[in-house]
Amino acid sequence: MNKTQKMKTVVIIAALAMAFAVGGCTSKEEAPKITEGQAPELEGTIQIAGSTSVQPLSEELAKGFMVINPKVKINVAGGGSGAGVKAAQSGTADIGAASRELKDAEKPTVKYLAIAMDGIAVIVHKDNKIADLTIENIAKIFAGEITDWSELDGEKGTIHVFNREEGSGTRGAFEEIVLGDAAFTDKAGIQNSTGAVRTAVAGDISGIGYISLGGVNDEIKALKVESVEATLANVQSEKYKIARPFNYLTQKDPEGIVKAFIDYILSAEGQEVVLENGFIPVK
Repeated sequence: MNKTQKMKTVVIIAALAMAFAVGGCTSKEEAPKITEGQAPELEGTIQIAGSTSVQPLSEELAKGFMVINPKVKINVAGGGSGAGVKAAQSGTADIGAASRELKDAEKPTVKYLAIAMDGIAVIVHKDNKIADLTIENIAKIFAGEITDWSELDGEKGTIHVFNREEGSGTRGAFEEIVLGDAAFTDKAGIQNSTGAVRTAVAGDISGIGYISLGGVNDEIKALKVESVEATLANVQSEKYKIARPFNYLTQKDPEGIVKAFIDYILSAEGQEVVLENGFIPVK
């Protein structure tokens, strides 16, 4: 190899070395970086199970959160408040939902917080002439002590009571607030969800039941209780007495995407979703 050829070889090697160096620097500069204070992108799955009264609200909250965090999937199932407590205790669900106050024996076994407040509406067929009942009379109806609408100045006819299933948070709250130490009549028709009670009452002129205030629509009529309408404002002001919390429960202090979801629910944006769905914000 002559002197000229050697010079060409040196130049080529130097050029290649510089190209590799520049390429390496470019790769480092283009790598994605998380700036200080910026949270990493959330991803994963959250399982929620429990109260069928809380279920529709959970589904709406999940939609809002998944729009913001498209790599997170939230599955929402029912089963009743009792099932929600057990799911949280065992860890079979990331979040359990209960539409009632927790029992004293349950409180030490889980972490819990209220995400919303809800009223329980006493409902009748929309053509029923009864418009207002006292808590005492409502209790007597559901205990089977008052059995005919004529006993309440209504049209003569046997009262058909529709109740929720054992383990329902709505049933537990209604029993505690309205019946006290009395027992439900065993002649009631048992329904396993808010929607099922509403449908049963809507199709029975003599029917009466109770559902989440957020489930009231024009298919049925919500009664006044002690002359107070079942409205969000009256629940919030505590004038309407048949009300309860919507609780979320976890096996331990929430962390990761579960904590992020709960933080979202308690944020101004999440509480707006609560309000838009007919429930009362807690923040």
